[in-house]
Amino acid sequence: MLTTETVIEQTRRWVSDVVIGLNLCPFARRVFDGGLIRFTVTDAADEDALRAALTNELRSLADIPAEQVETAILIHPHTLGDFLDYNDFVVETESLIEELELTGVIQIAGFHPQYQFGGTRPGDVENYTNRSPFPMLHLLREDSITAVNDDPEKLLEIPRRNVETLRRIGKAQIQKLLGRVTS
Repeated sequence: MLTTETVIEQTRRWVSDVVIGLNLCPFARRVFDGGLIRFTVTDAADEDALRAALTNELRSLADIPAEQVETAILIHPHTLGDFLDYNDFVVETESLIEELELTGVIQIAGFHPQYQFGGTRPGDVENYTNRSPFPMLHLLREDSITAVNDDPEKLLEIPRRNVETLRRIGKAQIQKLLGRVTS
């Protein structure tokens, strides 16, 4: 049985070794090294409970200064294990953000062990840019994104560069790296 501590430890290792180690997010190192990422594990077993946990996490992030917590990762290992269900949930989070009047304040990025971009096959290497040890929702302050890079063209380059990086490394090496994260 996975403990909360183990889930957070493996997620932190994924951020450190995969996201930062492969430079998939050029902004992650500063907040990770600065202790500005809040890692939260929910025991939510269904979508309603996850929605409630997400609502709490969104409100909490909006209420705390970025100097204390700049970004948050809500890890939900017990629900939405199926990627299609997860993806539907992520789409629905937009209406929750609107309901909480956080549009333009916080956005959500999705990461999942079975992540698959539209138009790709499950085994395609580019899917690994968003594959994580557990289903999770990354809550990002929009001001923080703008503060580190106000050039939208540079932001659009990140996904293309990530795919090139993963293709160069190869699927077998990426899978090995992900395996070490969870061992």
